[in-house]
Amino acid sequence: MANIKFDDYLNNELKNNDFKNGYLTEKAILESALTVAHARQSAGLSQRQLAKISHVPQSTIARIEKGANTSLSTMCKIAFALDKQVKISLV
Repeated sequence: MANIKFDDYLNNELKNNDFKNGYLTEKAILESALTVAHARQSAGLSQRQLAKISHVPQSTIARIEKGANTSLSTMCKIAFALDKQVKISLV
């Protein structure tokens, strides 16, 4: 069996619309997870502290940072508590 580069494999799989939609959805969710975690850490806050000032349960913040999907409303609460804005772009 020949070796195949991951990028080549991924590019081939992305030709399938169902795969592409799932991939891009998960990518967006994971990017938001990293964004929340980095913003919280940059602010020097624990999850518990962010929960208190954002009025979002700490368990929800933990789930978001682990890659769970969340609502725009929840993301706004977290962003505003961190003195940030939510930016949505369709590209």
